[in-house]
Amino acid sequence: MKTRPLQYVALLGVAAIFLGPLYWLLSTAFKQPAEIYQWPPVWWPDQLTWENFSLAWKAAPFDRFFLNSAIITVAGTVLKVANAVLTAYAFAYLRFPFKKVLFLLILGAMMVPGHVTLLPNYLTVASLGWINTYAGLIIPGIGSAFATFLMRQQFLTLPSEVTDAAAVDGAGHLRTLWRVVLPMSRPMLITVVVITAVEEWNNFVWPLIVTNTAEMRTLPVGLLILKDEEGLANWGTIMAGTLLVLAPMLLIFLVAQRYIVGGITQGALKG
Repeated sequence: MKTRPLQYVALLGVAAIFLGPLYWLLSTAFKQPAEIYQWPPVWWPDQLTWENFSLAWKAAPFDRFFLNSAIITVAGTVLKVANAVLTAYAFAYLRFPFKKVLFLLILGAMMVPGHVTLLPNYLTVASLGWINTYAGLIIPGIGSAFATFLMRQQFLTLPSEVTDAAAVDGAGHLRTLWRVVLPMSRPMLITVVVITAVEEWNNFVWPLIVTNTAEMRTLPVGLLILKDEEGLANWGTIMAGTLLVLAPMLLIFLVAQRYIVGGITQGALKG
């Protein structure tokens, strides 16, 4: 019992480490320029101002960045999750040669840093004429070893009697997947969708490499453009732009967090 106060202090310290920068970003986005550089620091502005958001929106084509990020996130998430679900179903329920070896290769792909594949992917996209296109931004990333692993582990936790009953009723594999397996795997499916969407939304390196015009840039790359436009003198505008990028995924994560925790813990231990 004596250690409980120390545990609370430690938890508050960890929370401050993670939430402190987020709080400072939020407060700076609503501050007047004079308040940002004032010492001692102003922890919260006396009067909220939306001018920083207006300046950020005008300094770079954020409307186009939002559209590109939305298209890439939605399309990339749908294709990546569909690919992961179908692949995971095959590894969980179908019999085919070298099944275990192929799954080990997928697990091995999780150990390879993503930057290793940048050059081969770029050369392939360039040879197909997909530079500065949505296809070049989306198609190379539709395979996800991590999402496949999570869905396969979840499918293995489902009772075999349910899929056997579907087979007795004459359901094929696609119908069994759609009508039986996915509804029973909803927490894990939502987890994979959210993780994939956040990954697609925050992707920076690949969009920076495969696009060469502002019309095809995404929001993370747009922040770099905004920083170059504003320099290091106008932190209010930069923080406002950062908040515009952060807010959508943060809201989605807050809404789906209980599914994420439940999904990851539900199927992670099944082998």
